[in-house]
Amino acid sequence: MSSPRAVAASLIKGIENRSWTELSALYDENVVVEHPFNRPAPTRINGLAELTAHFEAAPTGKVDLVPHDVVIRETDDPEVVVVQYDYTITAKESGRSMETPNILVIRVRDGRITHSVDYHDHAALNEFFAAG
Repeated sequence: MSSPRAVAASLIKGIENRSWTELSALYDENVVVEHPFNRPAPTRINGLAELTAHFEAAPTGKVDLVPHDVVIRETDDPEVVVVQYDYTITAKESGRSMETPNILVIRVRDGRITHSVDYHDHAALNEFFAAG
């Protein structure tokens, strides 16, 4: 069974490699993923099927997504880690790029992510993806 730190590291690597099928395998069947900074309203993903559909719908095929400056912090709760990192996102067609900070608070039980609160700048991401 993988530790929360190892699961978080696999998550970041899977994002970088756009390995959406492998990413889904990191999550529990009943996972809850919250995006409290999403605009116009926060979102919540309930369950692995919804999360897999979310991954498949992401516009990441048109961009290079490179996480860097990754720091994984353990907490007083042995199931919870905080992942802090930045993305460099580059549009493949235009070459436009942006930097954005991210924080994930992840609960891992029995080697699977059961709950994640993802703090991304969704307004900036949506604007970037909309511009093409």
